[in-house]
Amino acid sequence: MFRNAAEIAPGVWVTTSRRMLTTSTILTDGRSAFLVDPAWDPHELDSLADDLTKAGVEVVGGFATHAHHDHLLWHPGFGEAPRWASARTAELAISERDELVEALGDFPADLSALMGRVRPTTELPTDALPDKFEIELVIHDGHAPGHTALWLPRQRVLLAGDMLSDMELPLPFWPDDVPAYLVGLDRLAEVVDRAQLVVPGHGRVGTDARERLNADRRYLDQVMRTGQSGDPRIRNEGMAEMHRCLQKIARDR
Repeated sequence: MFRNAAEIAPGVWVTTSRRMLTTSTILTDGRSAFLVDPAWDPHELDSLADDLTKAGVEVVGGFATHAHHDHLLWHPGFGEAPRWASARTAELAISERDELVEALGDFPADLSALMGRVRPTTELPTDALPDKFEIELVIHDGHAPGHTALWLPRQRVLLAGDMLSDMELPLPFWPDDVPAYLVGLDRLAEVVDRAQLVVPGHGRVGTDARERLNADRRYLDQVMRTGQSGDPRIRNEGMAEMHRCLQKIARDR
């Protein structure tokens, strides 16, 4: 139904950007769709909007997992469906708007204007979801204040936002709050053992949610105690710098 996207569970489609392996998730019953973190490059947003139009699928809602510029995007072709986020994410999307838009770089003005236009919620209304979908919001402050994972109990899929990645290290870098990140992992622990699939904001879909959570806890424990870790993700693109950031946090503490 959607180019460059894979159906990982009934009605759950995931497309992965060439930029930072950023995932976008489409939940659809074939008539309506709910979008989670649609991203990244303008041509990829264009392509997704075009696919939805050609399939005759109406976007009925959207969700931003956290207030980072690559997770607050939207496209005119998605229409004017309501878009939600946690209260803290929605607040930051307003108060940090200038910085978030600047981080987009050379982005088309119409897409920049739509970035971050989210409303706060702790629960999604059923009329904003396609048939056969329920969503439970798992809100915490790991990675970013108000960061939210979406648990799909019927499909047993966990949309983890920027956590539980097979490619990225744990990134508690804004603010530099490692305890909040650990609490976030505790919140995710409530659902990971029920998840057949986990979708990270950056990385690959996996069947190993518990193993990823354990790896993240182990990495944070090692670095905070010793300043070192043998986590293989450190060798991935951009992660050596992130590892040094956490080492600095550990030293400062």
